[in-house]
Amino acid sequence: MDLADITYFFDCCVGHWSIDRTYHYLTHQEIERSHTDFRVDAITPALRRQVLADNSYGDVANIDQLPGFQLAFRTVSEKGEEVSQELRALFVPRQQEGTVLTGDYLRDRAYEEDRPLVSTFRYSNRELLMTTPYTRVVSVDSILLVNPTMRIRRILNYQRPAEGEALDTLVLVGFGVEQKVEG
Repeated sequence: MDLADITYFFDCCVGHWSIDRTYHYLTHQEIERSHTDFRVDAITPALRRQVLADNSYGDVANIDQLPGFQLAFRTVSEKGEEVSQELRALFVPRQQEGTVLTGDYLRDRAYEEDRPLVSTFRYSNRELLMTTPYTRVVSVDSILLVNPTMRIRRILNYQRPAEGEALDTLVLVGFGVEQKVEG
């Protein structure tokens, strides 16, 4: 597999980011704005192995070449509510067709649920699409790298459907502009 493009994507993501987002809560017709300070660091070989172990994932070839990151963020909503979290993530490519790379996305902690979690990803043309089935929702999160200092984020949370049913009931839609900052 050719990991050059996704490696470039992750290399550009390393650093400090200033993020402004708008969330549309469709279940109760509320709009909320928030600001996040976000720090992304390269993942170390030891942490790569720990993420695999936390998820009972098994052995992976060329683990030190796989894309991943460690991140920490602090979000403050316009209501003054604060959320902080740190986590590590690893992307294990499984298939490549043309420029589309797909595989598993492993975290030592998930955003919605505080536990290790294996999700799926799709990467093409500087856009990373991550799909995570949580207990109550399925989150489809997109990061589009516009250039090395700007990303556009889209978050779609669907009510988790019955097994085999389509995602068709949105409960939350989020949009964000993410800009890299010095320091």
